[in-house]
Amino acid sequence: MAVSKQDRRNKIRRRIRRDIVGTVSRPRLSVFRSNKEIYAQIIDDVEGKTLASASSRDKGIADGAADRKEQAAKVGKALAEKAKKAGIETISFDRGGYLYHGRVKSLADGAREGGLKF
Repeated sequence: MAVSKQDRRNKIRRRIRRDIVGTVSRPRLSVFRSNKEIYAQIIDDVEGKTLASASSRDKGIADGAADRKEQAAKVGKALAEKAKKAGIETISFDRGGYLYHGRVKSLADGAREGGLKF
């Protein structure tokens, strides 16, 4: 039986999450990508709390962006600004089973430009 794209991504996601755990000193940046939007959040897995979040649906992010890669970069920068306000400088990057390419890479680069350290 053939494995679907969703099953393949979930298998990769479980393998990644086995190694990456967000702590208070180094929270996890989790990425979810849909066909139209991209969402990112910084999570403390020990307490089970989201410390900061941003998405392409937020006001001002989708405005003026020519394509979805630019939107992803804006999401990364917005998330980095929110993280700085919360006192977060260093994170662990959880790509969520997606390839580190395209919009996921743009989001990570935007977060780095905003001052987050991976």
